[in-house]
Amino acid sequence: MTTTDIHRTIEAIFRIERARLIAGLARMVRDVGRAEELAQDAFVTALSEWPRTGVPVNPGAWLNAAARRRAIDLLRRDRMLARKHAEIGRDLSEEDGAGLEAIEAAMDDDVGDELLGLIFVACHPVLSPEAQVALTLRLIGGLTTEEIARAYLTSEATIAQRIVRAKRTLGKAGLSFEVPRGRERQERLSSVLAVIYLIFNEGYSATSGADLTRPVLCAEAQRLVRILAGLARDEPEVLGLLALVEIQASRLAARIGPDGMPIPLTEQNRARWDRLLIHRGLAALERTEALGGAHGPYALQAALAACHARAARPEDTDWARIAGLYDQLRLVMPSPVVDLNRAVAHSMAYGPAAGLRLLDVIDPAGLPDYAPLPAVRGDFLFRAGRLPEARIQFERAASLSRNEREKAFLLARAGACSQKATQNGGSHGP
Repeated sequence: MTTTDIHRTIEAIFRIERARLIAGLARMVRDVGRAEELAQDAFVTALSEWPRTGVPVNPGAWLNAAARRRAIDLLRRDRMLARKHAEIGRDLSEEDGAGLEAIEAAMDDDVGDELLGLIFVACHPVLSPEAQVALTLRLIGGLTTEEIARAYLTSEATIAQRIVRAKRTLGKAGLSFEVPRGRERQERLSSVLAVIYLIFNEGYSATSGADLTRPVLCAEAQRLVRILAGLARDEPEVLGLLALVEIQASRLAARIGPDGMPIPLTEQNRARWDRLLIHRGLAALERTEALGGAHGPYALQAALAACHARAARPEDTDWARIAGLYDQLRLVMPSPVVDLNRAVAHSMAYGPAAGLRLLDVIDPAGLPDYAPLPAVRGDFLFRAGRLPEARIQFERAASLSRNEREKAFLLARAGACSQKATQNGGSHGP
């Protein structure tokens, strides 16, 4: 392997291992900012050593060991020995790391997963809900400030400030970094669910980069919510989110063509949908409804996904029911994005003119530079036969997109408008 190849390998490995490194380090040093720095130090060390020594057989374990040795050095230097270490009376000076293992064993919890545990810790009420989610998306999801800003429909500068303030606040609070239990855990549950939901969304539709999706993020979100569902078996919204991510994830393989371009839902090969995930999702949705949680935001979105999952063919889709579910969703989860999707559903149920009417009442200031807004308008105009107008909207959407595959798809649709207009003799349609 060339040095460039090794660097690319290190970057890929670090993206995969980063969240777990930070989670484990945060439990050691009781400081999320320092944990993030230590993880980055391990990455820099790998960039320096691996081109000379080669990629280790177990690169994740190598990064973990390098980061924790550095953490032990810092703990020794700063005399920041954790309370649990004092309880078990072990000495961090042991070079083999046995002292570290004892500390972690003493900090055991019933969650049993470092990443999920850190999400609960970071969703502490000392932070605002917005700061909780922004921080955990950055630490655990590995999302950039740009990706988080897109999820929140706000500026990157605002998100960056939230993350910096959140780290500072947690550091000053002197938290124990232990996973909460009972009522305290329940109070943080909604923030934890929001984090997992947004991590999945970024995986399902990547904000930027060369790929349309980030399946690793989807898989991580599924894993985390499955653990939560095991801990909170009778919590409707946990089950609702479980149902949602399982059903949505069932379509991942069918969403992208061999050329990497997106395939619209109505054109996907439904034989490629994962029936096992659909079965799991529908079972979780039935459980949610049995518990009286059918009208929660995640359960309603799961019900929307279920409408597609139950339709053997695109023409079998109950768009009228989907439109009605969106009418309900916008009441419990008001958002311009929900309003945009509601317009799509109404256009499919009642025609593109109905969709355009709903689009016209959405305040564009609520979706600044949001590529799907002109893309959806372009689709409605295309279906209404207003091809020159549709082309302008697709081109605008492409200019706003930061995802290479999405941009190419939108430009292809703009080209299709011109081609069809030429075939129609320049007709603007009705």
